[in-house]
Amino acid sequence: MDLVSQPNNPIYDSPILNIGTTPTTPSAAIISSPSSTTTTTASAAAVTTPSRYENQKRRDWNTFCQYLRNHKPPLSLPMCSGAHVLEFLRYLDQFGKTKVHNQTCPFFGLPNPPSPCPCPLRQAWGSLDALIGRLRAAYEEHGGKPEGNPFGARAVRLYLREVRDFQAKARGVSYDKKRKRPKPKLAATPNANN
Repeated sequence: MDLVSQPNNPIYDSPILNIGTTPTTPSAAIISSPSSTTTTTASAAAVTTPSRYENQKRRDWNTFCQYLRNHKPPLSLPMCSGAHVLEFLRYLDQFGKTKVHNQTCPFFGLPNPPSPCPCPLRQAWGSLDALIGRLRAAYEEHGGKPEGNPFGARAVRLYLREVRDFQAKARGVSYDKKRKRPKPKLAATPNANN
């Protein structure tokens, strides 16, 4: 493990606070601390790698911030609304890998069509739903107020519901909520004192 070099992923300015964030790496703390074996060992043990979810959330946040910077005209996050989030989700559709049949397609409603068709590839509903959840959390982590979170806007929730329902019809796939099964009750164990 390389504790000296900077991470490969750039850290972008926070568009909410309008200040640059300086990368604070655990390696900097290890290098600047007195070099004793116990301090270095304790610091190295305290360093944990971010989880897969945290890495994905960071990448999604950076992608959304880049989208805002490239927007015409460029947008700052405080000016961002649910409408801009919807624009972003529609923009992401071009990179989708899920075949969603049009209503005029002969395979509309068939889960496994027998031959290819020219219908578009889109982002799957589950991917969009998970993305919005991560961005919603990232927004609040970067200083945004929960009541002003554009990722939790009513328009975004309605859009996700429409996408889910349409994709369910178009692909012949049900998106019913999974019901939690009750935990089986353990049989009473006989008393060991008998």
